Amino acid sequence: MSIIKLSISILFFGLIWTANAQEKKFKIHTVAFYNLENLFDTINDPNKFDEFSPMMELKTNRSAIYKKKVKNMARVIADIGADIANNAPAIIGVSEVENREVLEDVVNDSLLLEKDYGIVHYNSPDTRGIDVALLFQKKIFTPTHTSSHALKIYDDTGKQRVYTRDQLLVTGNLDGDVIHVIVNHWPSRRGGEARSRPKRVAAAKLSKHLIDSVQAINPYAKIFIMGDLNDNPTNESVKGILKAKKDRKKVGLKGIYNPFEGFYKKGLGSNAYRDTWSLFDQILMTKPLLEKDYSSFRFYKAGIFNKNYLINNRGQYKGYPKRSFSNGTFTDGFSDHFPVYVYIIKEVAD
Repeated sequence: MSIIKLSISILFFGLIWTANAQEKKFKIHTVAFYNLENLFDTINDPNKFDEFSPMMELKTNRSAIYKKKVKNMARVIADIGADIANNAPAIIGVSEVENREVLEDVVNDSLLLEKDYGIVHYNSPDTRGIDVALLFQKKIFTPTHTSSHALKIYDDTGKQRVYTRDQLLVTGNLDGDVIHVIVNHWPSRRGGEARSRPKRVAAAKLSKHLIDSVQAINPYAKIFIMGDLNDNPTNESVKGILKAKKDRKKVGLKGIYNPFEGFYKKGLGSNAYRDTWSLFDQILMTKPLLEKDYSSFRFYKAGIFNKNYLINNRGQYKGYPKRSFSNGTFTDGFSDHFPVYVYIIKEVAD
């Protein structure tokens, strides 16, 4: 946690400096999301198809490679937001994790151990055995309610269920504020974007149901909706179902703001495929996080965490995220996705 000084003109009207701007002090935290790209252990689970994971497909040195993969994940998590918040994320949603044990290895790494991260994780019915989870610094965030919500979708015949990731809902107290976090990893585009679109629309409807259920209790609830959506900010799932807005001024009381749509329209992304950038990783939020009363935490700004060490600097995939696995080998990389983050701030007394 860090205290920063901001001028009111910067905070309210963008990067505009005025001589008469009143400087105030703010507490700042980072809220983030990261697809950890196949963070699997080296043990074959007979109840999962984990033998097809990149980790299990390695022919040699699995144990050493697993330890390096864990270290790489811890390095990135420790670094997200640290430039401004002087701390690792207060909370971070993650996806593509096999089980709770791999997360325990990450949070117990020497780079994160002093942060004392807690874990919220449920086993999903996903065929590949991958889940979502939430990591949180115990000194900053205290969960008060957690639940896992199944996404029931079916194949093209409408008869065979497709088992995919559950959605995670966590409510808790973040440094004095009650917040809610929905962590997602929506169905992939396997088979083509159009053909697989109904599955992500269904995922968006489940997320919307969870949002509505929270807002039915408290219309002013502060909700973050985060994840690897496998859709861009302009796709039907995000724009049509969640009705996420690019312009924060147009967000109504129970509306949703998507700060990542602006990045996407500038050509920025969190993952790349066939020389095309996508921004599948997003953090959306509800209206109460946009208010200008900074007596409680409000949204400050968003970003894509794409430092140089996370970028492939040579070869066919130069400029892409430096992924961990490629062609059956470990590259000593990180993930095929960049993390995304938002800063939230609250005014503090002098």
